[in-house]
Amino acid sequence: MKKSWITRGAAVFALLASQAAAATTLKVATDSGPEGSPSGDAIKKWAELIEQGSDGEIDVRIFYQNQLGGQLEVFDLFVAGEVDLMLSWPSTSYDKRIGVLNAPYMVTSWDEALKAYQPGGWVNGTLNNVFADLGITYFGAWPEGFAGVATRGSYALDIESANGINVRTPPFFPIPQTLQAMGYQTASIDWSEVFTSIQTGVVDGDAGNVIYWDFEYFGEVLDYYVRTKHIFVTGNLVANTQSMEGLSQEHQDLVRDSAVTLMEEQFTAAKATDEKYVKLAVEGGMEYFEPSEEDLRPMIEKVRSEVWPLMEADIGSQIVEQMRANAK
Repeated sequence: MKKSWITRGAAVFALLASQAAAATTLKVATDSGPEGSPSGDAIKKWAELIEQGSDGEIDVRIFYQNQLGGQLEVFDLFVAGEVDLMLSWPSTSYDKRIGVLNAPYMVTSWDEALKAYQPGGWVNGTLNNVFADLGITYFGAWPEGFAGVATRGSYALDIESANGINVRTPPFFPIPQTLQAMGYQTASIDWSEVFTSIQTGVVDGDAGNVIYWDFEYFGEVLDYYVRTKHIFVTGNLVANTQSMEGLSQEHQDLVRDSAVTLMEEQFTAAKATDEKYVKLAVEGGMEYFEPSEEDLRPMIEKVRSEVWPLMEADIGSQIVEQMRANAK
C-alpha cells in the first residue's frame, strides 16, 4: 500500500514537473470542423509541430468547432487574445475588406494560388495588411479548392448557356453578383434547405462549392458539375499578433514555419482530395466538366470587369488595383 502511494505520488510529481517545464501555453482553435475532421486534424497537427519543435517549452491546447462557442464568438475570443492561433473562415462583420477572400478569379490554377497565398505572395501580403488592422497575423491559406457550378437538367459551359439556369449561392458579397455576371440567375438559400430546393425545382443547382460538398450532400439530385473556378475556397491560418509578440523570436519562427508546413501540405492534400471526389462523382453518375482557361477567358474577363469595380466600396480601390496588377 505504501509503495502504491509512493508510486502515485511520483507520477503526480512528474506530471506537475512536466507542466511547469512548459513555459508558455498557446490556445489553437477552428471555427469550422469537429475533432477528426480535416480542419480539426489540421489544428491538431499544428499543435503537435509547435510542441515538438519547442522541445516541450510550449504547451498547445486545442479547441474544435463549437467548443468555445459559435463562429463569431470564437473569432471574438481570438481578436481579444483569449485564443492565440486559428484556422478560420472569418466573417466580414469585423472588416468588410475580409471580403477579398470571396473575390472572383483572383487566381485560376493551383500553382498560381500557391505562389499568391504563400509568404511573399501578393495575396498573402494583401491579406496580412487587412488582418493587421485587427491585430491579426496572416500566415497563409488552408485551401479546399476551386469552386464550380453543380446543376440538374441542364448545364452551362459559357455565359450564353447559363441564361435561364437558376442556382443557389452563399449570401456573401460578391458571390451572387459573380454568378450573375457569369450569366446565371441566383437565389440565396440557407444551407439546410438546399437539397429540398433543388429537389423541388426552386433552384436548378448549387454554386460556390468544391465538388466534395455538392456530391456528398446533393449528389442524388444533381446531374452535372462544371468547374468554373470562379472562387478559390480557402480557410486561413492566422495568429493573434499580440500573442505572437509575447513569444521569443525562435518560437515566433516556429509557429510561422509550422503554419507554412500545414499550408503546403494542404495544397497537395486538397488537390488530391478534390481529384478523388471528381472520380467518385463521375462513378456515381454525375457528368464532370473542366473548361480550359481559354474556354473560361470570356467569363473571367466579364466577371473581373463587372464585379471587381463593385468591390471597391468594401475592400478599397488599393486592394482592387493590386488584384488588377496581378491578374493573369
